[in-house]
Amino acid sequence: MTITTVIHKTGLGVCIAGGALAAIGALMQSPALWQPGLVMLTTGFAAGAGYWTNLRSYQFTLWIIAGFVAAMTWSTDLIVWGGFNITHKWIVFLVIQATMFSMGTKLTIQDFIDVAKMPWAVFIGTFCHFVIMPLLGLSITLIFDFPPEVAVGILLIGSCPSGLSSTVMVYIANANLALAVSIAAVSTLAATVMTPLWVNLLAGSMIDIQLTAMVMDVVKIVLIPIGAAILHDYLKTYAGVQGRRTVQTLAGISAIWLLYMLTGGWDTLFGSASADAQMYAVVLNFVAGGIIWALFYNWLYGRVAGVKKIMPTISMMGIIFFTTTAAAAGRDNLVQVGFLLCFAMLMHNLGGFLIGYLMSRWIFRMDVQSARTVAFEVGLQNGGMASGLAAAMGKLATVGLASAVMTPLGNVSGSLLANYWRKKDARQAQAQSESSPAQPVSEPLSKG
Repeated sequence: MTITTVIHKTGLGVCIAGGALAAIGALMQSPALWQPGLVMLTTGFAAGAGYWTNLRSYQFTLWIIAGFVAAMTWSTDLIVWGGFNITHKWIVFLVIQATMFSMGTKLTIQDFIDVAKMPWAVFIGTFCHFVIMPLLGLSITLIFDFPPEVAVGILLIGSCPSGLSSTVMVYIANANLALAVSIAAVSTLAATVMTPLWVNLLAGSMIDIQLTAMVMDVVKIVLIPIGAAILHDYLKTYAGVQGRRTVQTLAGISAIWLLYMLTGGWDTLFGSASADAQMYAVVLNFVAGGIIWALFYNWLYGRVAGVKKIMPTISMMGIIFFTTTAAAAGRDNLVQVGFLLCFAMLMHNLGGFLIGYLMSRWIFRMDVQSARTVAFEVGLQNGGMASGLAAAMGKLATVGLASAVMTPLGNVSGSLLANYWRKKDARQAQAQSESSPAQPVSEPLSKG
């Protein structure tokens, strides 16, 4: 029995025990019993679902749901540990940088080169993403009367690029994976400008949006970690001796600079500087850290065989963290607008799938597999980035609510759609196989 099978069976055991405890607690009207039972039920099922082959593609979604349930059940206990709140801005920044870097390791310089092979398809996917979802989000905020900061959260998630889950869904659906990776790469880079611009344009009248500050936040939590991952790919694939020495020199200068910052250099150079100068200096420090980390990870990559395999897991854990903490931080607000917000975000998500597919298929005349890819890339957003920006604003409990709701809903709907398309293709292939006439077998000529 493998360790994976043990984990699955243990998870199912926890699930059954949790279900029994939740049922007893509900009958006795005892929160002390049904609350932990409910959490055990969802987490146990998430861990054990991989026991069945047909449910393995849903495990990531089930873990997100389990985190969401835990957040709604034990909100304060999940985010406050010994008086320290784990939703602190810098904690969120570090986690999202780790998440974005691990996502970035799935991108390569070749992916950006491949964009030139299908520029029209990549343009269509990126164009649809940054037009459909922001405007669809605006329509939803006009239809529903949400508090201003919750409405800003809807506009924010609509203005973010596609995330890790969209590529996963494209893979499950047997759609155009190369196109998905290219769209994700381009939309992530474009988000450095497009996300702040859309949020400022659509939400600037609702709350105070500092455009330059938001651009710098996107650079810190998206562009720098992705850039570090691409720098690692350069060192791994393209850099010769001279290229590696250049990066090592830059890393050495960066290390000296950061050491100087930590030993009083910040106060000397920027202590009395303007807020803008300090903001740019912080970005410079992040860039220096990114260069050092890229070189360190490249060194680790060449010496630890399993480091590459854990990167997707880190990405998924990061997304679960953002969903759970945002839901826990905003639990009270979510209780007030919960059902309506869930309905609105489901409209946003399904509308992205539908409009993205129809535009790419009917207007731009893309093939079916590519249209499915665009549907996923449009309908599924980078919830981690939205949560990180909400935390940077200091409004995770309100602006971060939409991403906390959109992430589990999008993964559930995306998983269902991906598996539906996968099974539809399998049925069509089987039907074609059965309808094809059997080729006659020629008899050998008899001798004599």
